[in-house]
Amino acid sequence: MAFYTCTLNLAIDLFIETDELKPFVVNRTKDDDIQANGKGVNVSLILKMLGTDSTALGFQAGFTGNFIEEFLQEKQINADFVKVPGFTRINVFTQVNDTKEEYKLVNKGPTISDEAIQKLLVQIRSLQAGDYLCVSGSFPQGVSSSVLVDIAQICYERKVHLIIDSSYLDVMDCLKYQPFLLKPNEEELALWFDTEIHSQDDYVYYGKELLKAGAENVLISLGADGAVLLNKEGIFFGNSPKGEVVNTACSGDTLLGTFLAGILKEKNTKENLKLSLAAGSSTAFRKGLTDFSDVDELQKQITIQKEE
Repeated sequence: MAFYTCTLNLAIDLFIETDELKPFVVNRTKDDDIQANGKGVNVSLILKMLGTDSTALGFQAGFTGNFIEEFLQEKQINADFVKVPGFTRINVFTQVNDTKEEYKLVNKGPTISDEAIQKLLVQIRSLQAGDYLCVSGSFPQGVSSSVLVDIAQICYERKVHLIIDSSYLDVMDCLKYQPFLLKPNEEELALWFDTEIHSQDDYVYYGKELLKAGAENVLISLGADGAVLLNKEGIFFGNSPKGEVVNTACSGDTLLGTFLAGILKEKNTKENLKLSLAAGSSTAFRKGLTDFSDVDELQKQITIQKEE
């Protein structure tokens, strides 16, 4: 069994902390940090911290793409990116202390050719039965969201466990190929079913609809309200611990990566969800990904309830 993550739109994230943010003047920053990023990359980093190796797939462009590949090599994570022209994007996340606001500026990324897309699909066709593939995030220019369905079909035919963490409506067309896990948030769930989500009962109802349509596991991330997990074992609810939120950009990736590592280690579902919620919150409470140093303490605030 091998694990693969796929980030079609890699990114370098620039995190900025400033006391105030005013227009038309020079704003001096209090702190800054540059991190190799992309949702699948984050999952690979979390898996590595938890003792699971993975190979990162996706499209790499220019010196910014080289930075990400070199960073992964330093972390002893294998990268097998398809090289494309242009530059891997740089996103900017700004925390303003005076107003306690967070600004997220996310760029489009390079334009991807049909030839490069086919190279990626060839890579995915080489995966073996029992492997895991986690496809995460947005797609760059030139890549139709319908490629998700192509990937789902390949994984179904190859008996590869497919995990999808992406907001596109095409996710619904992937359900007939029985993806192993979907990780929507509240907004994505509402988008997929063209509805409004008002209550916990709504999460459960639409999560069950995803299971009926073919998904094996549905992990609904709810930010400060925790998460809901639905699968054949039942329905599990977990709250988020309290703390000062610094950066929400990577908390969902941490939740997912930790949860997947727990599945691979055959952890008890309740314990796994509790650990995953604590890890996701730990990332939200700092500028970068968690180092798991405070996760044990955060778990003490979390209760997991099961509904059959």
